[in-house]
Amino acid sequence: MTGRVAIVTGGGTGIGAATARLLAEYGADVAIAARTVADLERTSAEVEQATGRRCLPIRTDVKVEDDVVRLVGSTVDELGRVDILINNAGGTRMGPLATLPTKGWDASFDLNVRAAYFCTREVGRHLIAQGSGAIVNISSDAGLHGVRGGAHYASSKAALQMFTSVAAAEWGPHGIRVNCLAVGPVASARAVAAWQVAGIDTAEFSSSTPLGRPGTPDEVAQAILFFVSDAASYITGQTLAVDGGPHMGGIRET
Repeated sequence: MTGRVAIVTGGGTGIGAATARLLAEYGADVAIAARTVADLERTSAEVEQATGRRCLPIRTDVKVEDDVVRLVGSTVDELGRVDILINNAGGTRMGPLATLPTKGWDASFDLNVRAAYFCTREVGRHLIAQGSGAIVNISSDAGLHGVRGGAHYASSKAALQMFTSVAAAEWGPHGIRVNCLAVGPVASARAVAAWQVAGIDTAEFSSSTPLGRPGTPDEVAQAILFFVSDAASYITGQTLAVDGGPHMGGIRET
């Protein structure tokens, strides 16, 4: 990663913060984007102290087109170039389809698809000009299998996976690779707090996966590192499930 510059959205906490630190450990300078300045500044300081690389905090609402244009422009101005984009910002509020408001449906697509389009388009201008680059979109297992109570979320994440495939096909001739991770339950600090508020037992929540536990932000970051590294130089347009293994019924061994 030495000499490369990455942008990580949702970079203040969780998977984004873990990814920023790991890329910096391998030599990259990183711009991290999120809406909460305190999270960005804390993560930036931690990354720079631990790695000696630059970690540029840029307050950004990725749903706002002008913010994304400013994010990419500021990254190039401050760090000199951009080689890697991690479209990590995402999420939703769950709710049953029968009572799902139009606003909730639109909000999910704005955050999980439209924002990734903004970021990909703006970073893509630079990647095409230099004839190289790597993009990783962070999707969800819900985009592969669906999730009850999340028609809007599952649909938007499935759309992100198709966006990955088409972007890879169109931009491959320019030396740009675009891949995707379909992430299962990850025990980030915010996720664990939300599970506790919702009364979700973590062990029960994860018991249907073969590994029998939620993942960690660092484990997802390792998969991201692989996809943006030269080790994945002949891989593009793919969605990799990072979810603890296949969920299936049947006889369970004891």
